[in-house]
Amino acid sequence: MRARRAAAAFLSLLVGTLVAATGCAQPQLDARLQLWKHGRLTVGTGPTNGVFNQLGSGYADVVNRHLTGFEAVAMPTNGASENLQRLVRGDIDVGFTFADVAGDAVAGKGSFAGSPVEVRALARLFTAYTHVVVRSDAGIRSLADLEGKRVATGPAGSGTEIMALRVLTAAGLDPDKDVRRVTASLSQMTSAFAARQLDAFFYTAGLPVVGITALFAKLPGQVAFLRADAVLPALEKAYPGVYTAASIPQSAYGLAADVPTVAVPALLVVSPSMPVEVAYELTRLLFEHQDELAAVHPEGKNIDRGVAAKTDPVLLHPGARGYYGV
Repeated sequence: MRARRAAAAFLSLLVGTLVAATGCAQPQLDARLQLWKHGRLTVGTGPTNGVFNQLGSGYADVVNRHLTGFEAVAMPTNGASENLQRLVRGDIDVGFTFADVAGDAVAGKGSFAGSPVEVRALARLFTAYTHVVVRSDAGIRSLADLEGKRVATGPAGSGTEIMALRVLTAAGLDPDKDVRRVTASLSQMTSAFAARQLDAFFYTAGLPVVGITALFAKLPGQVAFLRADAVLPALEKAYPGVYTAASIPQSAYGLAADVPTVAVPALLVVSPSMPVEVAYELTRLLFEHQDELAAVHPEGKNIDRGVAAKTDPVLLHPGARGYYGV
C-alpha cells in the first residue's frame, strides 16, 4: 500500500511538473499522441436514447473542446459488454461499462469464460438502476408474475441482458423456459411495448432514460415499473459485492412513489496500454468540466470524486491513480 501511494504521488508530481513548466500539459501530450493513436480517440457509449450514449457523446465533446491535440468521436454500441470487447480489439479507446460485466470480463467468467479481458478504469461514474417496465393492464405485480409473459431482456450480450437474466434467475424463473424472452435494443423494446407486442422489458441505466420517459408520455396510465428489490439477497449470495439496493425516485419519471430495485456502478474504462499522461488528462476532464457533462445528462452531476477511485473489481489506470493521489 505504501509503495502504491508513493507511485501515485510520483505520477501526480510528474504531470503537475509538466503543467507548471508549460502552463498546460498539452504540448507534452501532443508529442506523445503523434505516436499513440495520432490524437484520435473513440468513445464506446451505448444504445441511442440511453444514458451511456448521451453522456458519452457529451464526454467526447468535452475532450474536443478542452484537450488540444485530441479528436474524440462517440460511437453508439450495445453498451457495457460490447464496449469491453471493442476495447480489447482496439475498436474503441474509452468505454462505458458496468461493474458486474467488467467483473466477469477481468475474471474470465460468464460471457467472457475462458477469455479474461485486461482493462483499467478511469472512474466510477454513477449508479445504474434496473428498470423493469411492465404494462399496467398485464396483471404483473411481482417478478414471479412474469412467468409466461412476453419479456424483452435488452440487446444480446449487453449489460442490461446480464442483469435481466440474473434478476429473473434470482426470482426463481428460468429465463429461457419460464418467460417468452426476446432480445432487442432500447428503441426496439419501447416500440414493441407501444405496439402491445411485449408485456415487460428490462433496462439498466442511470436516470432518467430518455426512451423510457418518452414511453410514459406516449402511453399515459399504461406503463409502470415493477419493484425488483426482493431478489437482492439472492444476487448478493451469487455475486458478492457487486449489487446494491436502490430506488428509482418518483421525480425521475413523474411516478406516484419511489420504486425499490437493484443497482450496479457504472465505470469508465480504457486499455492498460493507454499512456499515463493521457489517462490522467481524461480523468481530470471528468471533474474540471463536470458542469458540461451535467448539462448533457443529469447523471453528469453525480460523478463524485470522493468515490470515483472505487472501481473494484477493475484496477485503476496508473494515470487515474495519479490524478486521485491514491
